[in-house]
Amino acid sequence: MKGWNWDGFFDYLTNYYLFEGALVTVGLTVFAMTAGLVIGFVLALMRMSRHKLLSGPAVFYIWVFRGTPLLVQLIIIYTGLPQLGIKFTVIESTLIGLAMCEGAYLAEILRAGISAVPAGQVNAARAIGMTEPQVMRYVIAPQALRIVIPPLGNSVNSVLKTTSIASIISMEELLRRTQVLIQERFLVLELFVVAALYYLAMTTVWDLIQRRIERRFGKAYGPISTGKH
Repeated sequence: MKGWNWDGFFDYLTNYYLFEGALVTVGLTVFAMTAGLVIGFVLALMRMSRHKLLSGPAVFYIWVFRGTPLLVQLIIIYTGLPQLGIKFTVIESTLIGLAMCEGAYLAEILRAGISAVPAGQVNAARAIGMTEPQVMRYVIAPQALRIVIPPLGNSVNSVLKTTSIASIISMEELLRRTQVLIQERFLVLELFVVAALYYLAMTTVWDLIQRRIERRFGKAYGPISTGKH
């Protein structure tokens, strides 16, 4: 194939430097989802509160972080905040930006899952003397978790790819390392195809994991027997 370097393609396909970049991408995704879930859960509870002092800040936070690009947020954190005397390293800026942005999106997913639990079940649990933590643990959480698993899985898939935006502040994840290697032999197309294959492999593996998780949590909610034979 004219203009295509197969040797370079296979060299980079098994390049350890790129493999490490893929591992960094996975690590960023795990952190963003874990921290995002914690932030999102707190925001979801605040958003559902009847007290405006709690719901107001949550609504504002979600509005800001869902309404602005992650790229802009990262630039503000990494290059803007130092003007105010607040300095973060590249890694710190990336982790903070990803977690705060993802927390806003996950808050809405968790809120939707909690809201989907019938109010009658919650009221019945309170009527038999359950405390609020018990209602959350034994009534709301099991049902809400099953509802939010598919959108949460989609969020993981999305974050795996979104981490590439961190390359703009020189975070050495997969895309940034791809750009660095391009400077060696200028095999632009070959390297970006390799990077695309790495991303495709990661999202495919996650897709398989997600399907397995959905099957596991869906077992207890299989079709209800009508008693007809």
